[in-house]
Amino acid sequence: MKKLLLFLIFPLFFSCEKENFNNNNPYLPNYSFNVNINMNLPQFSNLQFPSNAVYINNGSAGVRGIIVFNTGGSYVAFDAACPNQPLSSCSTMTLSGINAICECDGSSYSLFTGQAAGMQYPMKQYRVEQLDALSLRVYN
Repeated sequence: MKKLLLFLIFPLFFSCEKENFNNNNPYLPNYSFNVNINMNLPQFSNLQFPSNAVYINNGSAGVRGIIVFNTGGSYVAFDAACPNQPLSSCSTMTLSGINAICECDGSSYSLFTGQAAGMQYPMKQYRVEQLDALSLRVYN
């Protein structure tokens, strides 16, 4: 009986990994980066309010920059590159309210989920850590 119980419980220790984060996409390469965001600065102050997003393109974050969004209860960050298009001149998404629009095919991705209706890949998501009330860290 003890062996059966150990057999059933042992996999639970390895199945609930905190860092289980999959953002693989065949169109978008994986780059390591680390960006700190101070929401006291004017260019990031919109993130203090729910349903607001900012686009950050500092040359080192993401493939085509990143989009950081305040969901109302937490923050999410996505790559600004269209997830279902090879990299091209039109593959940088633009913000439109609570959506990101891919200029190549006109797809509209929800910033709450990163999903677009009928599309194979969601937006490439990155980790967000809230450092304090007005500071975020976005990284891959």
